[in-house]
Amino acid sequence: MEVTPKFAVGEVVHHRKFDYRGVIVDVDPVFQGTDAWYETMARSRPPRDQPWYHVLVDGAAHSTYVAERHLEPDTSGQQIEHPALGEFFNRFLGGRYYAPGQRH
Repeated sequence: MEVTPKFAVGEVVHHRKFDYRGVIVDVDPVFQGTDAWYETMARSRPPRDQPWYHVLVDGAAHSTYVAERHLEPDTSGQQIEHPALGEFFNRFLGGRYYAPGQRH
């Protein structure tokens, strides 16, 4: 049974465990990584059958792959700083990002 993701591309989120902000650039309905990556990186063993998100990290140059249970909405209303932001989005309005041609 597929679960509906809580977050969408363009939403600004906060990582509960590692206390960083970021913007979602892609959503996987279930974990799409390798077993080796999961064993090495997902130390808290979040569920693989729940949504996972590709997130550009605020104030950094990298992205992360995060289980839904570690994310919450970011309510600051502030933009993020990331060198790849322009590759995905061209507008920030009402606390979220929009891709070219995407309606708000």
